[in-house]
Amino acid sequence: MPRGSKDAYTNKQKRQAEHIEKGYKREGISDDEAERRAWATVNKESGGGKKSGSGRKSAAKKSTRKTTKTAKKSAKKSAKKSAKKSAKKSAKKSAKKSTRRTAKTS
Repeated sequence: MPRGSKDAYTNKQKRQAEHIEKGYKREGISDDEAERRAWATVNKESGGGKKSGSGRKSAAKKSTRKTTKTAKKSAKKSAKKSAKKSAKKSAKKSAKKSTRRTAKTS
């Protein structure tokens, strides 16, 4: 099968690519670029051409797992950050209070 051949795709994938391509053309993108983007989108969503066998993980499941992992990491980071911020704030407040107390007694 020559490179760039679309024989390995299902009819549904081919229809999807056509619809996506039409959308890009409506936006004013050139024919070649629209076709390239359409097939790239189909590949991203379905993981490429025809896939056989049970137990294969879909591209959607893979990306969801990745997204969840990333979201968990960022949530941990933001929690750490906010904890640091609040610790800094309370340290500043207590420093201010002690400064005021010393000023009053002097």
